[in-house]
Amino acid sequence: MRPAPTGPDLAAGLAAALDDALDPVPAGRLGPVVDRLIRDYRSGSVPAAPILRTADDAAAYAAYRMPATHAAVLDVLGRAAGRVPEPRELLDLGGGTGAAVWAAAQTWPSLRRATVLEAAAPARALGGRLAAGAPTAAVRDARWEPAVLGTGTELPATDLVTACYLLGELPEPVRDALVDAAARAARVVAVVEPGTPAGYARVLAARQRLVAAGMTVAAPCPHSGACPVTGDDWCHFAVRVSRSSRHRALKAGSLGHEDEKFSYVVATRPGDAGPAPGRVVRHPRSRKGLVTLSVCSADGSLRETPVPRSRRELFRAARDTAWGDPWPPA
Repeated sequence: MRPAPTGPDLAAGLAAALDDALDPVPAGRLGPVVDRLIRDYRSGSVPAAPILRTADDAAAYAAYRMPATHAAVLDVLGRAAGRVPEPRELLDLGGGTGAAVWAAAQTWPSLRRATVLEAAAPARALGGRLAAGAPTAAVRDARWEPAVLGTGTELPATDLVTACYLLGELPEPVRDALVDAAARAARVVAVVEPGTPAGYARVLAARQRLVAAGMTVAAPCPHSGACPVTGDDWCHFAVRVSRSSRHRALKAGSLGHEDEKFSYVVATRPGDAGPAPGRVVRHPRSRKGLVTLSVCSADGSLRETPVPRSRRELFRAARDTAWGDPWPPA
């Protein structure tokens, strides 16, 4: 099962902050902006200027993307918790309206200081406004700093660097330089991208650079060797996100939820923590008396692992195991 966050439950606080900030903005005004943002983000091209240029841009982004980004990053950091050192300082690169700060504070009560580097002034302004009423000081007191990230960017030493849904907006040389800078600056680096083949390719490239810099993969991989997911397949995971009425209206959706798919890597300094014993990388397949798990194993192989009913305790654990969980259970 997915690990529970150890810190305060900030999801309700974030939802309330979004309502307070967005309720005064007519949905009819945000709808066309959401449509444009979706086209921009899905175009696959690197933007020449910040996508979020106005207050309505930032509001539309927060309304349709921030809950899903928060849920994905919360899942990622929860998978890493207990396997990496608990951070006191966070540096969030290209952090938009601050979803990663909320997720990190919920995962680790140890967090004391957070800094968001973000080029778009409207995103910084809205992120700070959302954070101002947060129920934990790490979010309330977060610093929002203007920064245009480039090949010459150097980062201050910190415990945790997050780069979430960022690399796809950067040219490849900047991506590489930023990952290298993060590896030099932080004890732990977390990279999250959309769960698409292109997003996975960016995560895989970042993973290779982090390992080349001497870091050890803590999640999702149970090893730091070559990824066994090859060919037309790609490694990704998913988290279910509840949709508010505003979210449903802006995305013309009828369901009360959506599944956010993402790829990620979390790496740490050698000796700081250990990887999972194995990772379930696809939906478990169940039939009467048998659960079959696709497990990325510590030896670097991808194995189909059948768990029959005859192995009673392990079978019960397998029935409760979800896509993305470690295997075997502790």
